Amino acid sequence: MTTASAYWATSATDPLVPATIERRPVGPNDVQIAIAYAGICHSDIHTARGEWGRTNYPVVPGHEIAGTVTEVGSAVTKFAVGDRVGVGCMVDSCGGCEPCRMGEEQFCVQGNTGTYNAIGRDGEKTQGGYSTSIVVDQRFVLSIPEGVGLDEAAPLLCAGITVYSPLRHWNAGPGRRVAIIGLGGLGHMAVKIAAAMGAEVTVLSQSLKKMEDGLRLGASHYYATEDPAVFKRLRNGFDLIINTVSANLDMGRYLSLLAIDGTLVELGAPEHPIEVPAFALLTNRRSFAGSIIGGIAQTQEMLDFCAQHGLGADIELIPADKINEAYDRVVASDVRYRFVIDTATLAGAS
Repeated sequence: MTTASAYWATSATDPLVPATIERRPVGPNDVQIAIAYAGICHSDIHTARGEWGRTNYPVVPGHEIAGTVTEVGSAVTKFAVGDRVGVGCMVDSCGGCEPCRMGEEQFCVQGNTGTYNAIGRDGEKTQGGYSTSIVVDQRFVLSIPEGVGLDEAAPLLCAGITVYSPLRHWNAGPGRRVAIIGLGGLGHMAVKIAAAMGAEVTVLSQSLKKMEDGLRLGASHYYATEDPAVFKRLRNGFDLIINTVSANLDMGRYLSLLAIDGTLVELGAPEHPIEVPAFALLTNRRSFAGSIIGGIAQTQEMLDFCAQHGLGADIELIPADKINEAYDRVVASDVRYRFVIDTATLAGAS
C-alpha cells in the first residue's frame, strides 16, 4: 500500500480539499503511474456536487489522466517503467461478456468499473486522477504517443474518445457533411477530429462569440442558432450531427437539418428527458442515437490518430488550489477549452 496526495470532495456542497489517499499494492497485472496531469471534465463536477445520483463521499474525481509508469507487476507485458501512459473513464470490466469480448468495455453487461466513485473488484472505492499516483490493471492503461504532449493528451482520455467514437462509428470523412453542436470541451475536439478525418465541418453554436476559434480549429462554416433563419438555410444539409451540449434543445429543429439517412448523435445528458418529434424522424428516414466514450482498443486508436495529426486539447493549465474556481468557471462556460491540473502542485497539499 502506498499513499498519494490528492484533492477530494467530502460532500455535495463543500469545496474540494487536499487529502492523502491510499493506493493498492502493485499486483501482477498492475501498472503504477505517476500522474503528471489530470483534466477537469464536467462529469467530475456533476459527481462531486451530487448531481448524478449517489456519490460515495469522500471522492477524488478525475478520469482524464496522463503520466508515466513508475512500476509494473510481474505479469505486465504491455508497459515498462518510464512509458508515457494515460487512464480514462474505466479501470475494469468483467472481460467475459459479449461487449467486453468485442472490445466495447464501456458497455460491459455487468457494468464497467469507473475510475472514481465506483467499487473495484477488491471491494475498495476507486479514486480518480486529482492525485499524484494511481494503480491500474494494464488492460485499462493506454499508451500516449510522443506526437502529443501529456498535458494536452489528458483531456483526450474522455473528451477526445467521447467524440472520436461516434465520428468513427458513423463514418465521418471525405464527402460527409458533419455538424457539431456546441464548442466547448467536447465540441472543440469534435471539430479538430472531424476535420482531420476529412469531413466538411460546421459548428452550430448559440452565438458567434467563438466563431474565430471554430474556424481556427478546422470548421469550414459557423452558424449562430439564436437566429431562426439558420434552421431554414441549413435544412436537410448534414449527414451527421454530433450534439455535445447537455441542454434540452428543440430536437425537432435540429433533426430537420439532417439529410436522407442522416443521424443526430446525443452525447450530452440533459437534466430533463429529451423530446423527439416522430415526424422529424420519419422525414428523410432520419436517426436519433446516443454514444458514450469508447472501448480501450478504440481509445488507443484515437490517441494514435491524434498524435499522427498533431491534435491535442486546447487547455488552461492550473494549480491544485484553483480546482474549485475552475469548477465554477466550467459551469459558467468560462474556459477555452479544458482545464488541466498540474498534479505537481498536489504534492504536500494535504
